[in-house]
Amino acid sequence: MQITSLPHIDEHTTDIAAEADAVWRSLGEELDQSFSRRGAAGYARLVGAADCTPAGPRPLAVGSTFPGFRVVAAIPGQKLVLRGRHRFSTYALIFRLDPNGPGRSQLRAESRAAFPGLAGGVYRWLVIGTGGHEVGMRRLLSAIRRRCECRT
Repeated sequence: MQITSLPHIDEHTTDIAAEADAVWRSLGEELDQSFSRRGAAGYARLVGAADCTPAGPRPLAVGSTFPGFRVVAAIPGQKLVLRGRHRFSTYALIFRLDPNGPGRSQLRAESRAAFPGLAGGVYRWLVIGTGGHEVGMRRLLSAIRRRCECRT
C-alpha cells in the first residue's frame, strides 16, 4: 500500500527556536533514542512489526530502521518519511520542516494508517480512540524541541 493511499489520522506541529538543519539533527537523534528503547523493541516484536531492531545508516537515511519503522525518504532539513507495518496496521509518519522566521522552524508530524479487519479496528480504538497516539506525538515533538533548543 502506498503511503498516499493510507488514511490520514492527524497532524501535530511545534515551533522551534532553531534553523532547520539543527532541528533535523535533533529529530533523528530523538527518534532513534525514543524508538530504540528496550520497551519499544519488545512492543514491536509483540505486535509482529516488520522492523524490530535499529539498523542501517546513522544519522537516519533511506534504509535506516528502528523498532516499528523504516526510513523510506529523507531530505535533510526538509522531510523525513517513516513507514511501518505489523499484524494490526500499516502506517506512516511524515515529518516536515518549514522555515518560520529568522532562526526558527516549524516541525510538522503527519500520521497515516490503515487498520484492516476486526482486530485492526480494535487496535485503532486502543491507539487512536483512547487519545494515546495524540499524547505520544505531542511528547515526541516536545522532546525534539527541547533537545534542539537546549543546544542552541
